[in-house]
Amino acid sequence: MAVKPRKIPQRQCVGCRTMKDKKELLRVVRTPEGEIVLDGSGKKSGRGAYVCHDGECLKRARKSRALERAFELAIPEAVYDALEAQMERGEL
Repeated sequence: MAVKPRKIPQRQCVGCRTMKDKKELLRVVRTPEGEIVLDGSGKKSGRGAYVCHDGECLKRARKSRALERAFELAIPEAVYDALEAQMERGEL
């Protein structure tokens, strides 16, 4: 009997809107306390949205307010700046 190949979960980047493997994307989380943080492990509790490891995708998501729609919450500019800085430093 043949073994079924494992199903790889797919997620859509909120910036470029392309479907990719979940492991290729970076998870942005709105924690139950309402804080917006990057989640490198993919296991933090809260509502998640996915973005490519590319700063351009985060800029595109910022311009289109995609993260604000995903989290149903207004996101201050300082939070976007902090996310961009974390992404550039590679803090995941």
